[in-house]
Amino acid sequence: MTTPMWMLLGFATWTLLLLMATVGVYRWVRILFSNVPIASFRSDQLEGEDWYRRGTRAHANCVENLPVFGAIVWVISALGVDGPVVDALCILVLTARVCQSLVHVSHVQTDTFVAVRFSFFCVQLACFLVLIAIAAWHGVIAK
Repeated sequence: MTTPMWMLLGFATWTLLLLMATVGVYRWVRILFSNVPIASFRSDQLEGEDWYRRGTRAHANCVENLPVFGAIVWVISALGVDGPVVDALCILVLTARVCQSLVHVSHVQTDTFVAVRFSFFCVQLACFLVLIAIAAWHGVIAK
């Protein structure tokens, strides 16, 4: 398995761990120990403690970006694109994603923390764009 594939697997794993550690813990503790009905958690209304809402949103951020990273990794893998730059960019994507999620979940979202979180998101976007450019370049020269 290539480094980009490992990072994609890591991204998927992080998405599941974040779900279990935030949304899962919050809901199952209430269901098992507070006699809250399992059907009482509605997706169409804001509820719960602030950290739970942040965890829900952090997980949604992962779910929104996982297919993008997956598509990029699929294309670079299909084209046989590899090397230290590609590896470093993919490692940076996962590292920035984990940091973004941790800042999102573990801190009340003041202007400072939102700016830090957004910076980690921008790192991911920049890596995505560079990886796309590398893939496109290889796709053009491979013809």
